[in-house]
Amino acid sequence: MSIQSNKRTLWSFLLQCIYPRRCPVCDGVFYLSEKELIHPACLSKLSFVQHPYCFRCGRALADSAGEYCADCKKRRRSFVRNVAAFEYNEAARESIVRFKYHGRQAYAVFYAEEIWRLRKDEILSFKADALIPVPIHRSRLLKRGYNQAELLAEELSKRSGIPSRRDILFRTKHTRAQKALGPDARIRNLSKAFTVKASVKGLTSVILVDDIFTTGATMEACSRVLLSAGVKKIYGVTLCIGMGES
Repeated sequence: MSIQSNKRTLWSFLLQCIYPRRCPVCDGVFYLSEKELIHPACLSKLSFVQHPYCFRCGRALADSAGEYCADCKKRRRSFVRNVAAFEYNEAARESIVRFKYHGRQAYAVFYAEEIWRLRKDEILSFKADALIPVPIHRSRLLKRGYNQAELLAEELSKRSGIPSRRDILFRTKHTRAQKALGPDARIRNLSKAFTVKASVKGLTSVILVDDIFTTGATMEACSRVLLSAGVKKIYGVTLCIGMGES
C-alpha cells in the first residue's frame, strides 16, 4: 500500500472517529467495523410505498384496480409522474427533521440507496437529461448550510449517471411555511416563488428531486416554471410521500 493510500485510510478513520456514521432512523452510532447504512431492527419502522401506487403522484392506492389517487383525479398536475420510496410515517418524519435541520447530511447515502433500489426502473424509464433538486431560499440555505434536496440529487446522480443540475432552478421568494395551508392555498403561496436562471437548451426531460411530497404544490410550482422555460417533460423523485386524501 502506498504512502498516499495509507494517508487516505488514516484520514477516513479519523473522520469516522470524530463524525461517526449514524443510523438514519434511531440516529445511533455505528461501530467502525459495521458497514450497514441502517440498523436492521430500525428498517421495519419505515413504511415502503408498495404496489399499487398512483401513476401520477406515487401515493399508495387502496384499490389495486385504480390508476390514480383521489387527489390526482381532481387536481391538475403539470408533471408527468412522481415516484417515492417511503410513506411519511413518524419514523420517516423524525429522520427527515434531523436530515434537514440538524446536520445529518450523511443520511442522504441511505436515502438514495433505497430510492434507487426501489425505483430504479421507473427512474431510468423517464430518460431524463438532468436531475434538478428543488431549491430552498438563500436565507434558509445560509441558516441551514445546505439544501437537503441537493444532497439527494447528488447521491442519485452517482447511482444513475444522470447529471445533477443545481444551476437551473432557484427560489427567489421567501414564502411562509406550508404546513398549515390547504392544497389550493399552498399553490397560491408558492406563486412566483421559483425562477429559471440558466438555459434549459438540450433538456427535454428532467427529474425534480425533493425530500417530501405532500399535496404536490411545490413540485407543481417548479414544474410550471420549467415548462414555461422550455423543458418538455417533468418527472419527480421524492424520498417520502404523505397519505393524502382517501
